[in-house]
Amino acid sequence: MPIASFRITRYQFRRHRPIGDSQVRADEVNVAALELIAEDGTVGLGFMQSLFFPLPSAEELTRVFAAEVFPALEGQQAGALVHRVSRPRGGKQRAASIPAYEAVQVALWDMFAKQLGMPLYKLLGGGHKDRVRAYASGLDFHLSDHEFTELFGAADAQGFSAFKIKVGHPDFEWDLNRLALLKKAVRPDAEIMIDANEAWGAKEALVKINAIEALGYRLTWVEDPILRSDFRGLKMLCEATANTLINSGEYLDASGKRALMAAGATDMVNVHGQITDVMHVGWLAAELGVPVSLGNTFLEVGLHPALALPEVEWVEYSFQNFDHLVDETFEIRDGFFVAPERPGHGLVLNEATRAEWARPEIVATDAIGPVPPGSEPKILAALA
Repeated sequence: MPIASFRITRYQFRRHRPIGDSQVRADEVNVAALELIAEDGTVGLGFMQSLFFPLPSAEELTRVFAAEVFPALEGQQAGALVHRVSRPRGGKQRAASIPAYEAVQVALWDMFAKQLGMPLYKLLGGGHKDRVRAYASGLDFHLSDHEFTELFGAADAQGFSAFKIKVGHPDFEWDLNRLALLKKAVRPDAEIMIDANEAWGAKEALVKINAIEALGYRLTWVEDPILRSDFRGLKMLCEATANTLINSGEYLDASGKRALMAAGATDMVNVHGQITDVMHVGWLAAELGVPVSLGNTFLEVGLHPALALPEVEWVEYSFQNFDHLVDETFEIRDGFFVAPERPGHGLVLNEATRAEWARPEIVATDAIGPVPPGSEPKILAALA
């Protein structure tokens, strides 16, 4: 059935811990749920997110979406739209005025899978595996040493055996101290990843990677060690680091990821939540034999392409307090995401949360209020 209408619900609430890396920090959640509604009532759900600044009011989000995005969706079939090949040129090759690109892709795929009565990962071609390994990612740069240790100790207690921490501090001893703290907090045979968020230069990265390995740390990968555009430097690191992978591509669009892989400038390509783009990149990665990692996606919806693509071994999980937004999140068991069998992507907005926590207007930071009850990740709440 064709798409007939849409609804946008705006939320704004406090995070249960500061989120960030060597470059940025966020203390509140600014997100809007996009629901595309078909003539038969089928709802496709996606999320718009602004990490560092409040989204516009719900009225303004709705106005802009109606003017800039919905005309290309109204009356169309979700299944046709997700497969459509366009040829944007000139002024049409531009982003919308609101962060709707990923939300639309996710909502369309959700609707299409629901209309077929299929879990999304099966519609995407999955079925050859029923779980994907998760790694615990702290987004931890702004945590105290005690908070850092508590978070990763709790993740280890929940069955995670792979952990990614933030590095890239101006004082390299700070980075080394975090690695030492992690080693004490988790199991002896844990896999360790580090993420510098482009904090280093190419030669600097090589020196620091060598120094870390000289201290006895075995790094599974180093993520975004240098600028995304420095393909020459990234290729040098790939060739020079015999014992660890270089994971890059997070900050590049689909065309940039294609160029990154074609240049031989990454050992593993990092993709996120734009499901159509992720599948395109994944198909190319399979052709080239390049492993894929699924970075942070809102409420881990990236689990579905991870289950479908052959080159994906890892999905990132960052213990963010979004769980109250939906009726049911995805199951994590013994450090693995388990394939959901619900139609679509399986995430449905919780109506009680919508009634209580929708914020149609922008709320000043000092008026946001406490962390919403029930928003803490259930996997951590189980330890309380």
